[in-house]
Amino acid sequence: MKFGLRYCNIGRYIDPAQAVELVQAGEEAGFESAWTVEHTVVPDGYQSPYPYSPDGKMPGGTDDFPLPDPLIWMAYVAAATSRIRLGTAILILPQHNPVITAKQVATLDHMSGGRILLGIGVGWMKEEFDAIGASFHDRGKRADEYVAAMRELWSSDRPTFHGEFVHFDAAFCKPQPVNKSVPIIVGGDSKFAARRAGRLGDGYFPARGAPWDLIDLARRTAGEHGRDPDALEITTSVPEDLDDIPKLAAAGVKRLAVPVSSGAGLRAVISGPEDALKWRGTIETYADL
Repeated sequence: MKFGLRYCNIGRYIDPAQAVELVQAGEEAGFESAWTVEHTVVPDGYQSPYPYSPDGKMPGGTDDFPLPDPLIWMAYVAAATSRIRLGTAILILPQHNPVITAKQVATLDHMSGGRILLGIGVGWMKEEFDAIGASFHDRGKRADEYVAAMRELWSSDRPTFHGEFVHFDAAFCKPQPVNKSVPIIVGGDSKFAARRAGRLGDGYFPARGAPWDLIDLARRTAGEHGRDPDALEITTSVPEDLDDIPKLAAAGVKRLAVPVSSGAGLRAVISGPEDALKWRGTIETYADL
C-alpha cells in the first residue's frame, strides 16, 4: 500500500518554507507522493454547482482564497526533495494547451528524476473556462484527445498527431519524460470520470471516499476496451478507521490519500510536518499489503 499527502498547495502550504517542510517530512516518513489541486481563477459569484457539497459552493465561504499553480508549486518542492512523487489531483486538462502542458510536465518529470504523476479532470466551473477562454461544452472530448496528443509528444521519436483539436507533424518536444511517459490518473466522482479512467487512464482517483460502484465501472470499462482492469491503479481517501486498510488492499486499492488541509472540504488528518513524521509506523505497517 502506498500513502500520499493530499491537497498540499492550499492553506498554510502556500508559504514556500512550510511547503518544503511538509513535503520533506512526508518523504522522510515514507509517503510515496504529495498531491496538489488547481483553479487558475475563481470568478466572484460563480453559479456553476460545485459537485462535492450540498449547497453547490466550494468550502470556505470565500472566492478569493490563494491557490498556487500546481505545476510550479511541484517544481519548487521537487528541488528540495529526492524521492517523493508529486502529483496533480487534479489538473483541469481542457483548460490547458496540450502541447505546452506536455512540455511543462515532461520538463518537470525530467528535472525531478521521473517523479511526476499527472492527475486530470475536466472541470465543473463554466465561469472559470470563460475567463480563461477555454471551451466548456466539449471539455470531455478535448480531455481525451489532449491525453493522446501528450502521450505522442512524450513517447515518439517524431511526434505526429492529427485530431479534431490538436495537429502537429514531426514536432520534436524534448526533453521527454524519464520513462517516455507520465502516469495519467483520472479523478472525479462521476460515471464519466470512471469510464474515462477505464478507457485511457493509468489510474483512477475518486474525489471522495471509495465509491465501489464507480471503481467497478472503471475496471469494467478497461476490460471492454481490451485493457487489463487490474493494471488500473486505484487511489482512494484514507479510511477513518485504519483497521479497514487491509480490506481496501484486498479490494485492489493501491494508494491512500491523507488530507493535510481542510481547505478543500475534507477534514485534515495530518496537522503539520511534525504530524506527518508520526505516520512512519503506519506506513511501515501496511507497506506489504
